[in-house]
Amino acid sequence: MRLTAPLSYVHHYNLVLYKLFTHIKLHNSHFPQSSLRFCTFTNQEPLVSALIFALNSCSSISYCRAIHARVIKSVNYSDGFIGDQLVSAYSKFGVAEDAQKLFDEMPNKDVVSWNSLISGFSQRGCISKCLSALFRMKFEMGMKPNEVTLISVISACSNIGALDVGKYTHGYALKLGMLLETKIGNSLVNMYGKSGYLDAACRLFEAMPIRNIVSWNSMVMIYKHNGYADEAVGCFNLMRMAGVEPDEGTIVVLLQACEDLGVGKLAEGVHGLIFCCGLNANGRIATVLLNLYAKLGRLNASCKVFGGMINPDRVAWTAMLAGYAVHGFGRKAMEIFESMIKEGLEPDHVTFTHLLNACSHSGFVKEGKYYFKIMSEVYGIEPRLDHYSCMVDLLGRSGLLNDAYELIIHMPIEPNSGVWGALIGACRVYGNFELGKEVAERLIALDPSDPRNYIMLSNIYCAAGLWRDASKVRTLMKDRGVIRNSGCSFIEHGNKIHCFVVGDRSHPEWEKIYAKLEELIGKIRKAGFVSKTEFVLHDVEEEVKEDMINKHSEKLAIAFGLLVTNAGMPLIITKNLRICGDCHSTAKFISLVEKRTLIIRDSKRFHHFDNGLCSCGDYW
Repeated sequence: MRLTAPLSYVHHYNLVLYKLFTHIKLHNSHFPQSSLRFCTFTNQEPLVSALIFALNSCSSISYCRAIHARVIKSVNYSDGFIGDQLVSAYSKFGVAEDAQKLFDEMPNKDVVSWNSLISGFSQRGCISKCLSALFRMKFEMGMKPNEVTLISVISACSNIGALDVGKYTHGYALKLGMLLETKIGNSLVNMYGKSGYLDAACRLFEAMPIRNIVSWNSMVMIYKHNGYADEAVGCFNLMRMAGVEPDEGTIVVLLQACEDLGVGKLAEGVHGLIFCCGLNANGRIATVLLNLYAKLGRLNASCKVFGGMINPDRVAWTAMLAGYAVHGFGRKAMEIFESMIKEGLEPDHVTFTHLLNACSHSGFVKEGKYYFKIMSEVYGIEPRLDHYSCMVDLLGRSGLLNDAYELIIHMPIEPNSGVWGALIGACRVYGNFELGKEVAERLIALDPSDPRNYIMLSNIYCAAGLWRDASKVRTLMKDRGVIRNSGCSFIEHGNKIHCFVVGDRSHPEWEKIYAKLEELIGKIRKAGFVSKTEFVLHDVEEEVKEDMINKHSEKLAIAFGLLVTNAGMPLIITKNLRICGDCHSTAKFISLVEKRTLIIRDSKRFHHFDNGLCSCGDYW
């Protein structure tokens, strides 16, 4: 019995195929000239070749069915393994039932045929269908699977986290004597690593008699994705000692590990390695590198990498735009966007997210509204939650709280915590107690496990002098087991990241750090600095507030940086929370009296302090 679905296409398959072959010929110089005369083939071999070529090139299920119809009329499923390739094509387009029906009607199925079916199911994440086909192959047909069969099943397990099935396949591979096959080992290492079983992945990797570039890349990636960036770099060094040259995949993961570690010198070292390996012209690597430099506070280095790229694609342009956005250079971000359009590249939803973010950080309300409008009207991109979040943030930062609130209320999609969270900070800055209280309560209802929501509501009460209400919120937070994240600031020195918390005395040089900080506060007070104790939201005396605020982590990091670095060298500091107003003012004055550039990244953006001014224009 033949499939009935494709037969409806038989009467017009010539027209469909002609259109397909014409399209392929126009876009592929290697397509045989005689292939357009598919209706007059007398010799089966060129027809089969043309059909296989078309099948590998087709981009829709309708073309696939048209080719199937021609196969039914003119050739056998076994010719050129075209039946197997049709099964794969149906699976690729997500029509698993048609793939199964076609497979069942195919005569003389061999291991390649079964692999086509199982591989198709694997790519769609259909683990139950993979297993069912494997069991039929094994028990009904008495056929022994090969490494391709097992790799397909293991890949499906890896993609959906089906570890129990993966362990069964692992045992089956051991029984069949295939465990020493490098590709099988690589697949199992990847599966265990993705599932968080790092020890199992390491044991398998160490037991492999032959490790290729894929083996090493898998281990580097596994360490990185499981939160062991140091070990990822260590594994890479072992790979180099083993004489294995890195490829694009290795370098990309290594750069991502550098981002996790936050070590700028390591990033520079990898950059040099990229040139040594001849990968400096690789667009994907360059994009990841410029993104890394931007996140490490080295925007000039990002610009140099971008400037050296030949024909950067949309992802590269978007990465450069994002770099300017997070550093608060909104005008530059807009210039990048306009240049990207002039180059003929089409922006996507990610591009617009960063563009709107740039407008938000720079207070460009008019421009932000314009880009939000043309996103859908000109480029056909429907606004997503991220876009609405940026617009709410833009309006809120500009004091247009009612406009921001109205935008949220009239959103065509349900606002999430990210959208409401974009408004709450503005409520506190502009003293809108009632709206801030409503927004904070909505946030707690949406995400009761996020400590930031409770802290914001508590801070709103504190700012209004409602200390009892603030205490109730903190008690509720404690009763629900929600733990507040402590503020930390990080600075790189001597190939090491130094971490500071408020009032920290754990650093070996803490006495010198506090002495330096006291000296700095004395200098900036003479220059006109006054502590902003209103940012200490505790019901205590003014002197206590001032003492508390002077020990904030970023101030300690600045003092340490000035102690250990050469004059004229910019200090780059990272903080896990938003910088407070007093620390922001302190950094401006220190940049003035010390004549040093300070670059501080908080949870929202970068602040470039120079000569008493900040790049954010006090707008953050």
